[in-house]
Amino acid sequence: MALGNWLRGGKSEPKTEFAVAKSDKEWRSELSAEQYRVLREHGTERPFTSPLNKEHREGMFRCAGCGQELFASGTKFDSGTGWPSFFAPIDGGVATSEDNSFLMRRVEVHCSRCGGHLGHVFEDGPEPTGLRYCMNGAAMKFEAAPGAVVARDKNT
Repeated sequence: MALGNWLRGGKSEPKTEFAVAKSDKEWRSELSAEQYRVLREHGTERPFTSPLNKEHREGMFRCAGCGQELFASGTKFDSGTGWPSFFAPIDGGVATSEDNSFLMRRVEVHCSRCGGHLGHVFEDGPEPTGLRYCMNGAAMKFEAAPGAVVARDKNT
């Protein structure tokens, strides 16, 4: 990778074709400025700013770009990091790629359907997986289950 690209973050779209492919103009017209920055430019929202941190109803977290199911509410937990965190994605909902930006090696998580950047996964999560999918709330939308009520304690 060229040094200039590395200094700008060293991130690139995963080298995979996605079922949902849109032009930059289409993405910009369909997403808010923050959603575009996170999903399409690999941005990160400020910690503790996402309303999804306080979402405790039963339901589904979906990609804000294409609507793909990503995480069931039962896998959400409070990691204390300031970003919505989950211990497991929906089967086939996400894909990963290597992210070597900022002088570290991380595993980037993106939507398997549109390639949108969601966040990163770390090996310091709770059982049963031991994983922490640390996601940007701006990259997701929440869809409450019909008749959903708060199903877990307020710390999740």
